[in-house]
Amino acid sequence: MQNSTEQSGLPLDWDDVRYFLALARQRSLSGAARVLHVEHSTVARRVQGLETRLGVRLFDRLPRSWPLTAEGEALLAHAGRMEEEALAFGRAALGASTLEGTVRLSVPPVFGSHFLVPRLAALRPHWQGIVLDLTGEARAAELHRGEADLAVRLSRPQQPGLAARKLGEMGYGLYGGHGWVGLPQDAWVFLGYGESLREVPQQRWLERLAGERPFVMHANDLATLHQGCRGGLGLAVLPHFLARDDPALFGMMPPDAAPRRDIWLAVHPDVRRSPRVRAVAEALAKAVQEASGSLI
Repeated sequence: MQNSTEQSGLPLDWDDVRYFLALARQRSLSGAARVLHVEHSTVARRVQGLETRLGVRLFDRLPRSWPLTAEGEALLAHAGRMEEEALAFGRAALGASTLEGTVRLSVPPVFGSHFLVPRLAALRPHWQGIVLDLTGEARAAELHRGEADLAVRLSRPQQPGLAARKLGEMGYGLYGGHGWVGLPQDAWVFLGYGESLREVPQQRWLERLAGERPFVMHANDLATLHQGCRGGLGLAVLPHFLARDDPALFGMMPPDAAPRRDIWLAVHPDVRRSPRVRAVAEALAKAVQEASGSLI
């Protein structure tokens, strides 16, 4: 691709730079398309348009990947700084916004669906005019990149620059279907988290408790463990808010035997100034505080 003074003088479209960054980070059209929530053909078209506008070939087209060319590598840091400025602009705009609008909330999936959502109706008067965009996800949303405005997490956020507030605690217990009641403990078998979640406190506690006794299923999804436990497949460590009032389950040990986990609310300091973000944050804190009995 030949350099063109006329082309390179055209103003850049930030969206094209955003596509460039996604493809540079993912190194494939399909990966960038997943991150951007578009078709892979859209990624290719936008990147091709950027290359034409700049008069520079940014990527090598290989069968399985699109690595950056030397010219693309040279522009990557500049594009990253553009992204940071664009994100900062967006956060500042949100901080200056009104009480009406959308607030994006990232929460652990089952905590969102089984604890938080059933309590939203009672909290609605605290955030009239606000639309809550709730995403259930096990990973930690990147608040610096604007993936969410608020994030509920089960450990204190470690990313620098985030503001964090402890909302309360979540207790866990060892639960099983009624068919396990009365069986000797050496007959117990267990359901646990998969490899990606093996280091969470409740899984470490369960592995110590199990000792040499077998695990018959691992899953990376709390809802799957819950259903396996309800079906009698084995014993699982489950949060009390999910299992304590479930008629299909029975607490197999004292309710305070398993560990507790802290519930944290994280927000970027720029976004925290937004009236609607503050309103939702206060409503979440109220929900956790008022339901602390069901959590622990």
